[in-house]
Amino acid sequence: MSTSTASPSTNSPKPIHVDIAGKAIDLPVVVGSENEHAIDISHLRSATGYITLDDGFGNTGSCSSAITYIDGEAGILRYRGIPIEQLAEHSTFTETALLLMYGELPTKEKLNKFRGLLIQHEMLHEGLRQMFDGFPASGHPMAILSAMINAVSCYHPDVMQMEDDATFKSAAARLMSKVRTIAAAAYKTSIGHPIVYPRPELPYCANFLHMMYSLPNQPYEPDPDIVRALDLILILHADHEQNCSTSTVRMVGSSGANLFASCAAGVCALWGPLHGGANAAVISMLKYIIDNKIDLKDYIAKVKDKDSHIRLMGFGHRVYKNYDPRAKILKGQADKVLKKLGVAHDPMLELAQRLEEVALSDSYFVDRHLYPNVDFYSGIIMRALGIPVEMFTVMFSIGRMPGWIAHWKEQHDDANSRIFRPRQVYTGHTLRDYVPMDNR
Repeated sequence: MSTSTASPSTNSPKPIHVDIAGKAIDLPVVVGSENEHAIDISHLRSATGYITLDDGFGNTGSCSSAITYIDGEAGILRYRGIPIEQLAEHSTFTETALLLMYGELPTKEKLNKFRGLLIQHEMLHEGLRQMFDGFPASGHPMAILSAMINAVSCYHPDVMQMEDDATFKSAAARLMSKVRTIAAAAYKTSIGHPIVYPRPELPYCANFLHMMYSLPNQPYEPDPDIVRALDLILILHADHEQNCSTSTVRMVGSSGANLFASCAAGVCALWGPLHGGANAAVISMLKYIIDNKIDLKDYIAKVKDKDSHIRLMGFGHRVYKNYDPRAKILKGQADKVLKKLGVAHDPMLELAQRLEEVALSDSYFVDRHLYPNVDFYSGIIMRALGIPVEMFTVMFSIGRMPGWIAHWKEQHDDANSRIFRPRQVYTGHTLRDYVPMDNR
């Protein structure tokens, strides 16, 4: 195989000429708005008989998207072009959701109308509420969440069709609103408490905390700083480009599956410990150190020893080769929340702070860019808020919902979108005959 390229040009880059076993093809070069270059191999197989192989899709673009931009080397994250730092400082989760879904910050009127839709759809059909009785108390909240999201579409068949923007907006609001009601109800069911109805006068995050922690004889009044901390966690998790769960939503949506079915699939993908379980892994690591009375210096030494196979959870990131920009934001919020709640003497949170100090000052971690990531701080904050570990990934799902919805919409609106159908390199048996049972 031989290839030749011209110097990259963002205006009109020349195609890349590829010659494979005597078969030649010119592959177009696609340039993104941030000067990212990609080789379009759509016709490679038909022209040459070859496909590309990229295990884990680490070097393969599955789509073009205008939603989120990440520069892992520079530590940049932007939603629709707006830096995450600005959104964290000035925006709310609901406003950020509309930005992701529609591409622009909403006007006050549009934001208020969407908030009205969230209120309109926050209740669960009584038939859905009764379904919680069918799940065992030990059932994992993520299993319940994915099942209930699909069940919602059974009670609201109108979400199966998206005729215009109004029906999409109604479906998006219904999904965003009900997912927090379902999550809180799943938690209440797991601890044997009665399910709490939402309060329409409360904002999105405050309403969720109310449904999580209120009792019939003891209403919970969310503290503004606590509400803001949760709002920040959701904003920072709202989208992250083509990660596993978002790619799953687009994969399922490419078949024509409705918004609810596609996002339920996203929940299942996020459930995996290598994806959505990272913040829970941080707490599990801290608990392991405390329960086994391991000295922190000894644990750090084992982390540095390759033969120990012990990892430092919540540090480093596959995409960010520098400091995770979301972690910088949550670090300040974590310090504020811990001080506000007066949990400085919680052994686990105290250990987390000591671990952070060690990692940020140890050249072993600094030289390898193993900085605390968003999972480290979000796990600490949610622990401080009293959210149980098994609910961590559910919180991630609530936060990621606007991104999933935005990606489903982007694909749905693309007239050129096709059903996803990856190729493979077959490595099994070649042709062979069936062997009768008596001869085996």
